[in-house]
Amino acid sequence: MNDTDRGAAPQPLAGLRVVEFTHMVMGPTCGMLLADMGAEVIKVEPIDGDRTRRLLGAGAGFFPMFNRNKKSIAVDLRHAAGVEVARRLAASADVVAENFKPGTMDKYGLDYAALAKLNPRLIYVSHKGFLPGPYEHRPALDEVVQMMGGLAYMTGRPGDPLRAGTSVNDIMGGLFGAIGALGALIQRGITGRGMEVQSALFENNVFLMGQHMLQFAVTGRHPAPMPARDNPWAVYDVFTVRDGEQIFLAAVSDAQWLLFCDALGFDDLKADSALATNNLRVVARPALLETLRRRLADRSAAELAALFERAGLPFAPIRRPEDLYDDPHLQATGALADVRLPDGPKAGQTVKTTLFPITLQGHRLGVRLHPPRLGEHTHELLRALGYGSAEIDALSAQAAVA
Repeated sequence: MNDTDRGAAPQPLAGLRVVEFTHMVMGPTCGMLLADMGAEVIKVEPIDGDRTRRLLGAGAGFFPMFNRNKKSIAVDLRHAAGVEVARRLAASADVVAENFKPGTMDKYGLDYAALAKLNPRLIYVSHKGFLPGPYEHRPALDEVVQMMGGLAYMTGRPGDPLRAGTSVNDIMGGLFGAIGALGALIQRGITGRGMEVQSALFENNVFLMGQHMLQFAVTGRHPAPMPARDNPWAVYDVFTVRDGEQIFLAAVSDAQWLLFCDALGFDDLKADSALATNNLRVVARPALLETLRRRLADRSAAELAALFERAGLPFAPIRRPEDLYDDPHLQATGALADVRLPDGPKAGQTVKTTLFPITLQGHRLGVRLHPPRLGEHTHELLRALGYGSAEIDALSAQAAVA
């Protein structure tokens, strides 16, 4: 009986070894995807650990979110013996992933050119702020590229650029790195040789902006920020209703407009020839929205959600992140899984995390390994590399590993 027969998700990357020299979000996201799909992913950390283990505030969830299904080895690259451990580990890998500033990996002989000499089949995934070019040596953060890449402009109100509410470029940059790695693995199966893959925050952000760039190219008009955009649909907005609750409601076709009016009992609006088509409603949008806001103000969000659910119309309650833990769809579909926190004041406690949003053979990709404690697998991995107990003790004594 195979794993699929027993109800477990397939692991298409089982048997693949990934060694990641990563920190923060972008590189760890790449490793997490490969780990979720079954690869053995080994996170190489400095002796004091990935600094996201200690972040507060908005960064408190970074490490447990992006480092599940991984093993941890703590190595001090300031020691020659530690560098040798890292090189031997990287040479054993099918994939190496890194996201340090340009030149960092070269300094330790852990760059693609050096490692490919040891292992021509190696696939090497670099995650950077910028692809090679005039900007490549600039330090980059998600917020930096959102500002310079148009996303903050499109998200905020006019004159008030605003970063998106999640690490969108870091996460997607890691996903693009993983996609590149998967393509390189297929190519390696044909040619027997590996290759270098590069992913970058800025180019990722520009890709996301492509639809707005093309909008300008096609129309000749500067795209307005989302809060002030020329909306192609008349009913496509957030409405404040009874008790100050808010709900998003939409009707994006003429057929949906008729359903909208029927569901809400707006026979007069349905019969109004000035509102008969979507484009006519867009022209009348300011006055139409004022009418709708007035008529919906005394309805409850729950009532409107029920009406739209029955009518098959688009709607959405306005939720905070913590509300998602109680979402009935996420609970029913197994979209949340338990992980044990490895660090911080709640170390050892179990919390729910989000799983990768795909299914394989109808199954979600689950948690096989909890986010690792710092250096949790150091001795196990050193033994697998051929180090004896005395050598491991010596490395630990000189703090080359921990």
